[in-house]
Amino acid sequence: MKVSRRLMGMPITVEVIDHRVIPEQIDRVFGYFHSVDELFSTYKPTSEISRLNAGTLKRDESHHKVQTVLRLAEETKSLTGGYFDVYRHGHLDPSGLVKGWAIEQATKLLQHEGLQNYYIAAGGDIAAAGQNSQGQAWRVGIRHPFHKDEVVKVVAIGDAGVATSGTYERGEHIYNPRHGYGAANEIASLTVIGPNIYEADRFATAAFAMGQKGIHFIERRPGLEGYMIDLDGTATMTTGFDQYLAS
Repeated sequence: MKVSRRLMGMPITVEVIDHRVIPEQIDRVFGYFHSVDELFSTYKPTSEISRLNAGTLKRDESHHKVQTVLRLAEETKSLTGGYFDVYRHGHLDPSGLVKGWAIEQATKLLQHEGLQNYYIAAGGDIAAAGQNSQGQAWRVGIRHPFHKDEVVKVVAIGDAGVATSGTYERGEHIYNPRHGYGAANEIASLTVIGPNIYEADRFATAAFAMGQKGIHFIERRPGLEGYMIDLDGTATMTTGFDQYLAS
């Protein structure tokens, strides 16, 4: 069963291969994404993030999910030497962490239902588990940063997450807390594979902001592998990335 909808300002697709899946289980996943959007949207004035920025809500009065995300953001900032920061000129925007975190939480809903073979794709990030309909690892294409209709590599994953950060789809949306937007324009894209989409997504965002140093940062992080393309089209991968390349 495969369902696609637009939520959180991006297309979200959920596909479950298990024969016992029912529509209500898929609906619960999309319902969860809707609730996340209501809490964390930076565009809706009624969201808790908007209210925190407006000063009409205090952090210790916010929803426990908001407090969890802000705590995780502080942890990620520390782990990345400040390259991941949800505050921009005093304005709170946790979008760079919320997407991967929300996808990972959504996979837990499917796991709780006893489902084992599925993927969730949201805004270019993918969380996968088990096998596809052919009984093989899920195949994920890495888009060419200069030719959006081309794929430069295809990776095969089982229980893992794949996240790509780049400017080719949404422009200069990656923010370097040390230098602002566009400061990481030494590279065109950086793809990270991790044990889950939360880990892959948050570190892909931070590593992209680091520019050329980002791939070396990923190399040093246990459990992560990366594939970087610079502005000249030259690719650099971590030492263990090739284990994921589809044959």
